[in-house]
Amino acid sequence: MPRVQPTPTVPDTCSTTEAAQRLGLAVRSVQLMVDRGDLQAWKTPGGHRRILRSSLDAWLAARGATPATPVTPGPAAASAGRPTTLLLIEDSVHFQNLISLIVKRELPDADLHVAADGIAGLALAGRLEPDVLLIDILLPGIDGAALISSLRSHPQFARSRLIVVTALDEAQRAPYRFALEGVPVVHKTALVTELPPLLAQVAAAPLAN
Repeated sequence: MPRVQPTPTVPDTCSTTEAAQRLGLAVRSVQLMVDRGDLQAWKTPGGHRRILRSSLDAWLAARGATPATPVTPGPAAASAGRPTTLLLIEDSVHFQNLISLIVKRELPDADLHVAADGIAGLALAGRLEPDVLLIDILLPGIDGAALISSLRSHPQFARSRLIVVTALDEAQRAPYRFALEGVPVVHKTALVTELPPLLAQVAAAPLAN
């Protein structure tokens, strides 16, 4: 009797376009993540990348995001009935902790999320559509200036309020001026005194629908 060979298991994969939609990123950003080894993938004979869904799930889980499909809130959810959502994108654990303490003191009912690099921050921003974005200028993955420019190019973030935190002085910020126009900037040495008034403005002003 001939021996039946078991059918090989085919890994569950997705295209870079599907991965980009799931992460809320541009396709080019996902390609860079593959090139850096953040996501496991291979190329088909035709030159197309196929990304392991398991590596995509692992990347999301490592950054505190669930692989479930995000739900877009309707007008009622965007009203005063829901807590303010903040996203902090900062790679320093020290300043993550300090800013988190300030936010919790000034906005105790706020929903605060933290990302440690630009790519993770952009993905979380796409999933959360936060009311407030607190962004460092110098970030691994995508620097804060490029991240701000990318966010401003998406209509879905038109209502998000931006606050930049940085250790750079005014002269060092010059190369990033194109992205910082009209955005409040807080030097990290002045976080304790300058960030609370900006957060108080968030608490006092109604959220945009």
